[in-house]
Amino acid sequence: MATLYNIHPKTPQSREIEAVKAALRQGAIMLYPTDTVYAIGCDLNSKSAIKRVRQLKQLANDKPLTFLCSSLSNIASYAHVSDPAYRIIKHLVPGPYTFLLPATKAVPKLVMNPKRRTTGIRVPKSPLCSALVEALDNPIISTSALSVIRNSTEDDIQALSKAELFDRMEKLVDVIVDSDSELGYQVSTILDLTDDSPKVIRQGLGWQAAVEWGAQL
Repeated sequence: MATLYNIHPKTPQSREIEAVKAALRQGAIMLYPTDTVYAIGCDLNSKSAIKRVRQLKQLANDKPLTFLCSSLSNIASYAHVSDPAYRIIKHLVPGPYTFLLPATKAVPKLVMNPKRRTTGIRVPKSPLCSALVEALDNPIISTSALSVIRNSTEDDIQALSKAELFDRMEKLVDVIVDSDSELGYQVSTILDLTDDSPKVIRQGLGWQAAVEWGAQL
């Protein structure tokens, strides 16, 4: 059974943040809210936890995992950011965007696309997520929890309540973070920034703003 933490979405309590941080450092995986959907996450540097996330999501090792960074400057530690990429990222963070970028050596092989050596990075507009990343002092894996609800139609997933999600996930994760906010169903916009022509490859929340700042459809 997962341990449940109620954390305020705008003013996260330090005691609860520290407790979640301690669990993540010990290899826990968690269910937690982002500025888009509820996500499954763990410490980027915990190989055992990443393997569990992959098993839970039924992801092959060649499928990359997205992770959260705290800021644009933090992204530069984990990805090579070209001038065109920098120009568009600075206008869109924090926000509901996933940036596909060439990975640096700081990104574990278990996380990146092994053929393209790219990685997906987010800087969410969520004080709770920011507090967790800053406390851990490491990026946090962020992959949608809704797709773990197997044998469900798209309509079933859209009708899923937060209580039902928690009930289905409580035996699959170690930690559940509840922010008392509504369950979101809209995913992030994915931008491919691996060359000098930014491209929207998935239209999610905020895709229009990405186009306004130069991304191509």
